[in-house]
Amino acid sequence: MELTATVQETRQHVRTQVALLFGLVFLIAAGLMAYSQTMAFTWDEGFHIITAQMILRGRRPYLDFLFPQTDLNAYWNAGWMRLFGESWRVIHTAATLCTVGALALMTDYMYRRAPAIGWRLAATVCVVVTFGLNAIIMEFGTLGQAYGFCLLMEVIAFRFVIRAVESPGWLFAALAGFFASAAAGGSLLTSFVAPVMLIWMLIYNQAGKRAAKLIAFLIAVVIPFTPMLYPFAQNPKLVRFSIIDYDLIYRQVQWSGAIAHDVGVLLSWVNSGQAVLLLLLGAAGLLYVHFQSGWSRARRAEVYLCVWLAAAIAALISSAHPTFGRYYLLCVPFLTVPAAIGLYSVTARLYRAERPWPAVALVAFIFVVAAAAELWSERGNMTWPYMETVAQKVDEVTPRGASLLADEHLYFLTKRMPPSGMELWDSHKLEMKNLAGWAHFLPWSVIKQQLRAGVYVTAETCHDEPTRDLGPQVFEHHADMDDCDVYWTPKPQPAAATAQ
Repeated sequence: MELTATVQETRQHVRTQVALLFGLVFLIAAGLMAYSQTMAFTWDEGFHIITAQMILRGRRPYLDFLFPQTDLNAYWNAGWMRLFGESWRVIHTAATLCTVGALALMTDYMYRRAPAIGWRLAATVCVVVTFGLNAIIMEFGTLGQAYGFCLLMEVIAFRFVIRAVESPGWLFAALAGFFASAAAGGSLLTSFVAPVMLIWMLIYNQAGKRAAKLIAFLIAVVIPFTPMLYPFAQNPKLVRFSIIDYDLIYRQVQWSGAIAHDVGVLLSWVNSGQAVLLLLLGAAGLLYVHFQSGWSRARRAEVYLCVWLAAAIAALISSAHPTFGRYYLLCVPFLTVPAAIGLYSVTARLYRAERPWPAVALVAFIFVVAAAAELWSERGNMTWPYMETVAQKVDEVTPRGASLLADEHLYFLTKRMPPSGMELWDSHKLEMKNLAGWAHFLPWSVIKQQLRAGVYVTAETCHDEPTRDLGPQVFEHHADMDDCDVYWTPKPQPAAATAQ
């Protein structure tokens, strides 16, 4: 049976299918939104959201504080908070809407490029399930980090670059370049998206002049990075340190097991039923398209683009040091297309092509169980509502304007600007005093001296760090809040102790 999108369906039948798909996407969106407002939390989110808040206060990434990321997502979050208020709920809502937007666009794409008669709805449901119920999408596509933003930008770019090869004009090429670059402006983990799309567009161009599309794409690529042009012009060395040097050189400082960690991450997909199934079905889909589909060159090229993008993003993520399993969620949208085709090919060969639903139901069952298991494993984990209770305690014992040593999340929740050098908690591990002042960070040795000297009226921590070690020695009062501790009212310290 040829895999083709030509189907003899009544308009009413199509409307019914679209309504069913809309309902399914809406249910998943509602579930993601509920998760984002209750359980969604990761520690690394802290410096992203405090960065957005500092932007609202007029402080500039790189020039005024250390921010080891491209900054487009930070400005995106700041814009949403300016409109709707400075709340983590606003940021989570925006991220979730981005993720749902990416899901809707991939759903629409699969429906338009659906498999054979009887498989249009089934293949599209496969995309919805493998994308929307993917555990890492659920867990990290709903946070204030750049994942949701990048998912939406890379999927929009994907839709535009497909239109670009068919169009004689240059507009779609420019739009593809803009949104691919915007994804990289949110996170450099997506920086291979633009070059892969550009190469693919030039190879498979069907209409119009390649030169015009190339120029339009390259010009548009520059636009999303314009927020970085001013700080780079002011201090290129500082911007380079923040975005390149810190990530390439300093992230693994004081982490003796970083290489072993990376090896574990690269092998961790074996332990994920969702990842194994998605990769196996994707491989089956690619083989089918290349060897058996009989599709036109243009039609096969779109599937190849999905595979190219997923492979390029995965290669870049795998080369990061240290890397993390959650990064691979950026590959998911592009894996779902060959996976849906692979499900068709496997079902047609091993069962019955005209009966898609048992196979789709099996895939859905696996993804639902995996998502439920992820939710179950997170019960009792730290959440934003819990951090709000810690923030209430900090506000209770700390006068406005008093000096506070705290995690990034607490600065955000209490709406207190972190002291200079305290914006990125991870940077305190760098014991390079000659670099610290210039690069806007404070080593732990300096923070210890400040604690002993009574510089901070209150200190809060959720980690076993110097704050927790020195807190009982240098503060009169202590509140044990399970995962976090709050210390306040500095004790008078002997002169010898403050000099240590």
